[in-house]
Amino acid sequence: MASPTCSADALAAMFGANTTDATGAAAFICDQFNTVSTKFSDTTYAVDSTYLLFSAYLVFSMQLGFAMLCAGSVRAKNTMNIMLTNVLDAAAGGLFYYLFGFAFAFGTPSNGFIGKHNFALKNMPSSDFDYSYFLYQWAFAIAAAGITSGSIAERTQFVAYLIYSAFLTGFVYPVVSHWFWSVDGWASATNSDNLFLGSGVIDFAGSGVVHMVGGIAGLYGALIEGPRIGRFDHTGRSVALRGHSASLVVLGTFLLWFGWYGFNPGSFTKILSPYESGNYYGQWSAIGRTAVTTTLAGCTAALTTLFGKRILSGHWNVVDVCNGLLGGFAAITAGCSVVDPWAAVICGFVAACVLTGFNKLAEKMKYDDPLEAAQLHGGCGAWGIIFTGLFAKEKYVNEVYPGKPGRPYGLFMGGGGKLLAAHVIQILVIFGFVSATMGPLFFILHKLGLLRISAEDETAGMDMTRHGGFAYVYHDEDDQKLGLPMRKIEPAVSS
Repeated sequence: MASPTCSADALAAMFGANTTDATGAAAFICDQFNTVSTKFSDTTYAVDSTYLLFSAYLVFSMQLGFAMLCAGSVRAKNTMNIMLTNVLDAAAGGLFYYLFGFAFAFGTPSNGFIGKHNFALKNMPSSDFDYSYFLYQWAFAIAAAGITSGSIAERTQFVAYLIYSAFLTGFVYPVVSHWFWSVDGWASATNSDNLFLGSGVIDFAGSGVVHMVGGIAGLYGALIEGPRIGRFDHTGRSVALRGHSASLVVLGTFLLWFGWYGFNPGSFTKILSPYESGNYYGQWSAIGRTAVTTTLAGCTAALTTLFGKRILSGHWNVVDVCNGLLGGFAAITAGCSVVDPWAAVICGFVAACVLTGFNKLAEKMKYDDPLEAAQLHGGCGAWGIIFTGLFAKEKYVNEVYPGKPGRPYGLFMGGGGKLLAAHVIQILVIFGFVSATMGPLFFILHKLGLLRISAEDETAGMDMTRHGGFAYVYHDEDDQKLGLPMRKIEPAVSS
């Protein structure tokens, strides 16, 4: 919004002939006016920066949610290991995103594939980015890495975690986020010079950029490693290796739910932006609507999962409900800002069905993902991208992405099929790029013997063999039945 200007000469001409010093009086009035105008401008920057920082803190709090969710979903003998990987995702991700990731993602001016400026935050702050924006985007990057760690839990060497986390946050995730979020990205909805298929991709908070990237990376890690020992019996039948604490799963889920209000509404990055000056309706209203659509999608997915699992298994399973809830959140993340609340209910319902279907497929394919991360984030994230191409509303699209009137919107809302086509292509290119980068990385680690721990260590548990002790005094029932007490595995001494 342009700031009003005050001209002393123009104002002086409005004074009557009897004014003693019209020019001086006009200059004084204009000085005071400009001072007030500057203060309002400063306040706008401060409010928007504070809003973005608060959103960054909320998204970062999701790391605690991931840690608790992961800890509760694994067996007690691997609790310290999985929590340490979550800490390292944030720490390693912070350093590598600072050095390379932010520049690859948002280093403008650049080409459509990758950014080339602002390595190690050079030239910041600037008119384009302040430090708060880096912090917010870093929180997103480590969320993608946290998703992957769940897929390969309970059987992965610690060095592999460090390598994949650095590569994912320093290169893979930043390149994908550049494509769809940078003003220079080839498929970005904010690339006003060259909108892909006339619309760009509307992946507002990252169903594809964050959730699909993390989920597909985890898919390749888990496929190359293979299932955990005991996950399938000698006949190929599935054997449940249940996590040791449903309480931690529920705690982690609520923390993630809380953090999602920074993830989705915070992706506006600014709050003090009126759509019409002097009107009650502005970007603050869109932010509120985004929080509502996020909530409704998650709630619907949770209830759908609750009753669906009751029908399929005969149980009211709180862990399944938590995963269903998160699947709804992952799905609505792409279109949360451009759909009506009623559409979010549809999004959540289908997301729960997608998650259930992919879990059944994973079981048949003997695919082992302790946190259902690939199915939840990859599968539900892909559905969220399709959903946005179907239900994005014209009014909201033009408000959230202004400056390009007449751009395509949701197919079911009368906007044609171009947006949906762009979103199908997004799914394909994300799957292809992550497959071409993370797949070979995990394969190389596997061939070098750096990916999976030994069978002896896996059976005993990594807390004792790799991390010096248990998270707490606890013995898994399955270990006691098998006569496999947890013990420290001493290195072999050659004679």
